[in-house]
Amino acid sequence: MRLALIFLVFFLLNACTDDVVVKPAAELRLEYGLVAYDSLLTECPFQFQKNKLATMIEKENCNINLEYPRMNATLYLSYQRVTDDNLNKLLSDAQKLTYDHTVKANEILEQPRVDPENKVYGMFYSINGDAATQSQFYVTDSIKHFLSGALYFESKPNFDSIYPAVVYLRNDIRRIMESIEWGE
Repeated sequence: MRLALIFLVFFLLNACTDDVVVKPAAELRLEYGLVAYDSLLTECPFQFQKNKLATMIEKENCNINLEYPRMNATLYLSYQRVTDDNLNKLLSDAQKLTYDHTVKANEILEQPRVDPENKVYGMFYSINGDAATQSQFYVTDSIKHFLSGALYFESKPNFDSIYPAVVYLRNDIRRIMESIEWGE
């Protein structure tokens, strides 16, 4: 009888707990506002449209950093002159830099850019996964100009966390590739 009473008290005390309620999965909502572009005019032999949220920092030899302070990201742009014998090396180096990230990347998607009217040919790489960079690209006119770019975040790569910013900045990179104009 005593044992039955102990079990009854134990059962009643445990029966008074709250039910476990499963909470729905939450997603981070990041909004960066409407995109507005203006022309980037420099002394360099190219121009393009850049996002007004980006801060331009000119470096030596027409290299440019576009910093996005709200996203803690930087798009590094490197310009080089094409000569008689360096185009293949420039293309090879740009592809090698992208595919060096296959160790951490889940996938690398290629999107070619072919615009014979404006003499712009290139490739846009979307790098998905916890790689150091999430996007890279290059454009050239195949005669005089070669511009490459790589997007880096100032944080440890965690693709799930930075994905909204990655999508936003990939659209900016596409806009650069679509709006680039070569000078002399």
